[in-house]
Amino acid sequence: MSPWARLLSSTSRVSLLLLLGSVLLSCSSLGQRVPEFALTKIEESDIKDDSGKELGTEDDADPEDLEVFYPTDQWQTLRPGQAVPAGSHVRLNLQTGEREAKLPDREYGEGDTREERRRKRLGKVDLDANSFTSEELKKALAKMKESEKAERKAREEEVRKKFRPIEQLKEEFEKLNMKIETDYEIMVKLISKFNSSASTLDEKVAALYDLEYYVHQVDNAKDFLSMGGLRLVIEGLNSSEASLKEHAAFVLGAALSSNPKVQIEAIEGGALQKLLVILATEQPLPVRKKALFALSSMLRHFPYAQQQFLKLGGLQVLRSLFRQKGMEPLHVRVVTLLYDLIMEKMLLEDSQHGEQMEEKIQQYQQVRLVPAVVEQGWCALVPNLLAMPEHDTREKVLKLVGVLVAFCREHYRGDPALGTTLSLLRSEYEELAAQEQREGDKDGYFRELLGSINTIIQELR
Repeated sequence: MSPWARLLSSTSRVSLLLLLGSVLLSCSSLGQRVPEFALTKIEESDIKDDSGKELGTEDDADPEDLEVFYPTDQWQTLRPGQAVPAGSHVRLNLQTGEREAKLPDREYGEGDTREERRRKRLGKVDLDANSFTSEELKKALAKMKESEKAERKAREEEVRKKFRPIEQLKEEFEKLNMKIETDYEIMVKLISKFNSSASTLDEKVAALYDLEYYVHQVDNAKDFLSMGGLRLVIEGLNSSEASLKEHAAFVLGAALSSNPKVQIEAIEGGALQKLLVILATEQPLPVRKKALFALSSMLRHFPYAQQQFLKLGGLQVLRSLFRQKGMEPLHVRVVTLLYDLIMEKMLLEDSQHGEQMEEKIQQYQQVRLVPAVVEQGWCALVPNLLAMPEHDTREKVLKLVGVLVAFCREHYRGDPALGTTLSLLRSEYEELAAQEQREGDKDGYFRELLGSINTIIQELR
């Protein structure tokens, strides 16, 4: 035998000995283990009874016949056919081969399970499945449905007793034969009542009072004009009855507001002259208030009426109100009217010029209002009103003085009383504005008045 053959045979012997040793060690270790469980394959023949029929499983059971299992904190064996509540822990015991269930573990003090909350909500109710059959449960559910239907019918009957059906309401409205009058029809009746000789003074005043409400609307005012109501109201300004004259001027002023067509018809009908007569003669304060209201409505945005007003001496009539006792409430209204008329012309001149605007500017150029104001002594008259204690009055006077500064500068500079008044007002409103600012109102009312005073003082330096 060659040396290589001897070497190969000896190597084979060693490998064989090692293989036999490992096999012996594996067998000995397997022999020492004790099987805890084993899986067994169940043949089909094992799940058949003696007659050859397959045995039913627990899944084939009727849900209504299932027995309810009530878990606890300990593992309990589940019997075949028992229904396990939702949320329970279920396991298969591999040692016994049986299913077991218990309540879920509570960690960190968590609340009850849904099943326990349901039990607490139901109170002491016997939930034992053996206490009720499926038929008894079905009957109980049927009774609950009948009870709900009865309660619903009772509620419907209660509602029917409180409210009448829509069909009945429709029939009743048809029997009443109701008719809704339009504004036009109402105004016709009111004008007829005012113009009727059979109507008493109170009835005529009541008719004018109601008419004032309707003619505020532009369309109603035009209808009022077309049916002859404007002419009757203008004639009412000549009445000897103060209450009738007052309410006639009130209706006229409402109809004239922002209504050019009515403004033209009113000035052509002589309303301007009649209003100036009321303001220039001895009349009660309420009558003059309404007359001034109507005059203001006629003059605003109507340059032709403003021109006629100056020609008829309207500024002198308004100035005469400052010399009469008891007319103080009218002073602020006159100042406001003059300020509005002057600003109206100034804003129009500063606006963009179109073809229609050019024509209107030409009309305003014929109105020499500011020269007439300066000529008739309003520069000295208006600042005197700053002595009045009302802040609202001072505000309106300061606005007019601020506009007139450009035309009355020399007069204002030579008036020591005006300088003293403005200084006192500035001190007063500095304190009031500071108080406003402390209260958190940085752009308050008194700060605005203080700004107007400072602007006038600056212009006069």
